[in-house]
Amino acid sequence: MTEPRVLTFGCRLNAFESEVMRGHAQAAGLGNAILVNSCAVTAEAERQARQAIRKARRENPEARIVVTGCAAQIDPARFAAMPEVDHVMGNGEKLEARSWQALATGEAPRTAVADIMALRESAAHLIAGFSGRARVFLEVQQGCDHRCTFCIIPYGRGPSRSLPVGDIVNQARTLTESGVAELVLTGVDLTAYGQDLPGTPSLGQMARRLLKLVPGLKRLRISSVDPIEVDEDLVTLVADEPRLMPHLHLSLQHGDDLILKRMKRRHSRADAVALTARLRALRPDIVFGADLIAGFPTESEAAHQANLSLIDDCGLTFLHVFPYSARKGTPAARMPLLPMALRRERAAAIRAKGEIAKAAWFAGAAGRSTALLVEKSGVEENGGQSALGHTEHFAPARLVGDAAPGSIVMARVTGHDSEGLILEALAQQAA
Repeated sequence: MTEPRVLTFGCRLNAFESEVMRGHAQAAGLGNAILVNSCAVTAEAERQARQAIRKARRENPEARIVVTGCAAQIDPARFAAMPEVDHVMGNGEKLEARSWQALATGEAPRTAVADIMALRESAAHLIAGFSGRARVFLEVQQGCDHRCTFCIIPYGRGPSRSLPVGDIVNQARTLTESGVAELVLTGVDLTAYGQDLPGTPSLGQMARRLLKLVPGLKRLRISSVDPIEVDEDLVTLVADEPRLMPHLHLSLQHGDDLILKRMKRRHSRADAVALTARLRALRPDIVFGADLIAGFPTESEAAHQANLSLIDDCGLTFLHVFPYSARKGTPAARMPLLPMALRRERAAAIRAKGEIAKAAWFAGAAGRSTALLVEKSGVEENGGQSALGHTEHFAPARLVGDAAPGSIVMARVTGHDSEGLILEALAQQAA
């Protein structure tokens, strides 16, 4: 039987959930289905999903197209109105095996989207692997109780809900035993983990227990974290746990205090600078990524400059930069908007400064030893073969020579190019 095709847009959480959906659809016998897991974080993300749906229908006239994800949850009628779409499914429904079985038997309605705000628990979704990937995402938290003025995602994901530690450990064991070398803990508001569970375990406490109970796990990575919610146990883990990767992606959004208040963020610029300085003092080689929004409503030139200077003041290396995108139903969409051309210009300036910072970090890595997680092998290049992957700092890297996917290779950085680091193995055998 053919395997369902999944088109994934947006965040790491969607990547994990796409694998859950794929498994359910496959088990239900929906091998001819195309599953579109949409994102609503920007208008551009929604446009790309609609474009992909139309293209999928042109190229696969007989396929069954099922649209789900945050954009479908928030505005199901818009996707149901597309003639290319056969079914629209909500974010809660897409993770239930019975939803896919109902599709297979013809019992499912064309639109099945329940009230996401009514959800109060997050169920464990056991997957055996991630299509052969060496690194996989592990969902440990869902939803968000905060209401940043620019963000529509809480209305697509519902309230914050955490997976019990025991369920996380069981899933991690399964994935590790299947050959996965690195797990990435992910969620909508990851640092809110545990606040809804008995005993309110923190993200750091959960991660420490996970590493203790799954000794076969080689690498653990934490995805995007809110700087004001980083708990003391996580700080300690950064300092003393070598299996926790020295890389954190921070949900900063802006570098100007007035804009942060208008965004209804809970941290200040000083909070962000202090956190990065503290973590760097504990683990000097740690690398930080960050989300930054350019051209937020009312943003002055001085505020834009504060956004730019945050890159240096926090020592940011890997950036995700977005020009502000007004989301219908959010408070920020009612604020005085900057011209789109100015938003894009400021986003380009932040990206350019980010590229300079990244290139400087790449150059500074020359001569250092690093551990490469091999994700793709046998890449033909310049008459030879290379292996591709990411280092412990989440730097993309190319190993001269070859190595098996899933292996961790100790190597020396010999240079870099626009794509990432260039490495040579220190030994023939992978670690």
